[in-house]
Amino acid sequence: MPPSRERHGRAASLRDMDNRPLHLALITETFPPEVNGVAMTVGRMAHGLAARGHRVALVRPRQHHHEASGRDELLVSGLRVPRYPDLKFGLPATGQLLRRWRTDRPDLVVAVTEGPLGWSALRAARKLGIPAISEFHTNFHSYSAHYGMAWLERPVRGYLRRFHNRNLATLVPSEDVRKRLAEQGFCNLEIVARGVDTQLFDPSRRSAALRSQWGAGEQTQVVAYVGRMAAEKNLPLVLAAFRQMQAIRPDSKLLWVGDGPERAALQANHPEQCFAGMQRGVALADHYASADVFLFGSTTETYGNVTLEAMASGLGVISYDYAAARTHVRHHENGLLARFDDDADFVDQARYAASYPSVMRALGQAARQTTLPLGWEAIVHRFEDVARAALARAGAPG
Repeated sequence: MPPSRERHGRAASLRDMDNRPLHLALITETFPPEVNGVAMTVGRMAHGLAARGHRVALVRPRQHHHEASGRDELLVSGLRVPRYPDLKFGLPATGQLLRRWRTDRPDLVVAVTEGPLGWSALRAARKLGIPAISEFHTNFHSYSAHYGMAWLERPVRGYLRRFHNRNLATLVPSEDVRKRLAEQGFCNLEIVARGVDTQLFDPSRRSAALRSQWGAGEQTQVVAYVGRMAAEKNLPLVLAAFRQMQAIRPDSKLLWVGDGPERAALQANHPEQCFAGMQRGVALADHYASADVFLFGSTTETYGNVTLEAMASGLGVISYDYAAARTHVRHHENGLLARFDDDADFVDQARYAASYPSVMRALGQAARQTTLPLGWEAIVHRFEDVARAALARAGAPG
């Protein structure tokens, strides 16, 4: 074919790519019904992309609770994640993926998680010449210090950098994360934010009956933590901040929603506190809306979906100034922000919250308004744009 005709044919192909539905292979270690931020985000994205007419094929480990789902998916072998008994990480599956993709070739491989399964998917995609992008969801390199293995931070960061820089683009949830990773040598970073279901997470779900179960009346200050109960979540700071709040308002209640390796010890040492365990869907939304203040002292979040869920539920949020909070919380306008990793400042914000409950109610109302434009439809559309741009770069004349 003459060069001019070849260029014209490739340009026409790219124009078609702008309009036709895509076949996307999503490689992920976690997916609903697992309960964590990555599973929630991937589930929402997969549903939204399918609703827009795209074919979404999942590649993931077979979890112990797996049942036939009717989804387009390839289940691979996995091993249990230490300290996360409900999850498995996927083992390398290069051979399986090569066989699958030779006969059912996706337009784009999306490596959602960075374990051995994700690496093998990138290897298979490269062998077959399939374009690939990746997503950065979890600060694994930041976790190491919380488990007495700070020496691992540099090699883990190096692995993540090599993993992501192999791809046409790496999706990050905020400018805050994009800047931090760029400073560490990560390339081709594209912001695809996170959304929140404001119909599910809604202040109207506040339940006097649920509060009564916690021993709380209408005027009782209920302080909530929602998330994994693990060392990297900085749970001692939640306890310290709550003790200061309780000193101001002695009838205050601390509500823990979630599960994890630290739960048993916390519950044994603090039987007077409320431990609701893992909650999902409407029940989770009811728990958020029935609290008053949201304490989130973690310093290891890539984003922190729970922050948006709490804001949508009308809670007064107290968080460090980074990740989702930096993007959406304005200090004393729709929440309270503490300087990053400054425990004393975080506790000061908690004391202020306990001292001025009417202010916190107003901040919670403003937080709800902030989240109303943050539905998932716009987020899915942004993902679609980034995916198509990556495909255009892959197919552009060199």
